[in-house]
Amino acid sequence: MQLPPISLSIRRVLVLEDNFIIAMEAEDILKSLGIETVEIATNTQQAETLILESEFDFAMLDVNLGAENSFSFAEKLRSLDIPFGFVSGYGETAMFPVPLQQMPRITKPFNEASVNSLLLTAVITPSA
Repeated sequence: MQLPPISLSIRRVLVLEDNFIIAMEAEDILKSLGIETVEIATNTQQAETLILESEFDFAMLDVNLGAENSFSFAEKLRSLDIPFGFVSGYGETAMFPVPLQQMPRITKPFNEASVNSLLLTAVITPSA
């Protein structure tokens, strides 16, 4: 199946995922979709350091990071106008804070088609 092309504006992606195997799978999928650079953070502290050190065109955020969630980091991304989307094993919108309930989201397990869809949706969805 031919996937729609990813916007050329997405070259650098931050993956916030506490499970390293899932993060590596996301990296492989993103690179197969033409993303040039993928940086992985396993917690919000690492992610915050990365966004201070580098510019990102998109962030892929796991919701449940073990002892924390990614909602406060998502709000930080919104304030910086960095597009993002959520990846979650949960389908419930109710657990999301109201300002984040309409943000793009895919469920685990994900695949190339769902990640492609997340990127495309996030590019056309305003972050604020």
